[in-house]
Amino acid sequence: MPHFTLQVTPAGPIVDAFVGVSAARQAALQAAGQQVPMPVRIRALVDTGASATCIDPSVPVALGLTPTGNISMTTPSTGTTPHSADVYDVALLIPGPTFPPLTLPTIPVAAVDLLQAQGFHALIGRDILGACVFHYNGAVGTFTLAF
Repeated sequence: MPHFTLQVTPAGPIVDAFVGVSAARQAALQAAGQQVPMPVRIRALVDTGASATCIDPSVPVALGLTPTGNISMTTPSTGTTPHSADVYDVALLIPGPTFPPLTLPTIPVAAVDLLQAQGFHALIGRDILGACVFHYNGAVGTFTLAF
């Protein structure tokens, strides 16, 4: 099973990743003879507390995307009061140092403000982690993601 092990940063288990247009959007752009935007490099926090993967709103803007929907989300800061978040279909690639990357050609993500202020552009949630093995070794300060 491909995997990688990285050091836990002061911000937590952070991975570098790339967000691009979804496979369907890429095919539509190519069929129309339009240029496909280059993927955006991001830093993402692996977050077992997040049920869904979230990205900073600047990422879909950089890719020229429009929302595919909207979801109601609750967070620790909103308590029991849900707030609305736009949803975008994107492609996500998490490169490993020696193995093929974890590639998701199409995944819905919610746009959530305030991530960049914390030093990252995305939360990798349980929607992705459900297909992976995630091991957090706090004793030695590493984490492993296998997929």
